[in-house]
Amino acid sequence: MKLDIVLAGVGGQGVLTMASLIGRSALRSGINVLVSEIHGMAQRGGSVRCTIRMGNVNSPLVARGSADCIVSTEPLEALREIDRANRDTIVLTDVNPVVPPTVIFEDVDYPSVETILDEIRRNCRLIEIDANELAKKAGDIISKNVVLLGALSAIDILPFSHKILLEEIRKTLPYKDINTRAFNLGRKEIMRRKDEKR
Repeated sequence: MKLDIVLAGVGGQGVLTMASLIGRSALRSGINVLVSEIHGMAQRGGSVRCTIRMGNVNSPLVARGSADCIVSTEPLEALREIDRANRDTIVLTDVNPVVPPTVIFEDVDYPSVETILDEIRRNCRLIEIDANELAKKAGDIISKNVVLLGALSAIDILPFSHKILLEEIRKTLPYKDINTRAFNLGRKEIMRRKDEKR
């Protein structure tokens, strides 16, 4: 068994927390896991990327074209990781853009969200979700990363139970009720879509 996941987003969106929770859930399940973090100007809204490799692996780095799944808290950050994807890669991304300061200060255009999503759709299996909206329903927009973890748990790619991931969330994060709701809302949204396809 081998599973390669790339997590992407901008500083302050909980990408590192997501990586930690997935990694701890894998370890708790007896699965070999390696995690790598890359975060430059993360505290200033810069890009953050984590790679998670599970199973029979000995390096934490995900090679070009080999990601099984990309999870992103921001659509353009998902697109930036597309070189790690292939046609079978699942890209799970929030649809809400976070326009970086460089775009504002350097007078550069941020592409439309639809343009970004179309490009991802052309190259991968896209699952888009309004994580901000579901996080607000849960009680705090800060929980959007937990919404994405709930959604990830429903796409049948993780080699451990969603219950283990939720237990790690409840054990690790504050505001247990909000984060539990956020996880369940993300999970239910994907389950609802799967039911509609049947």
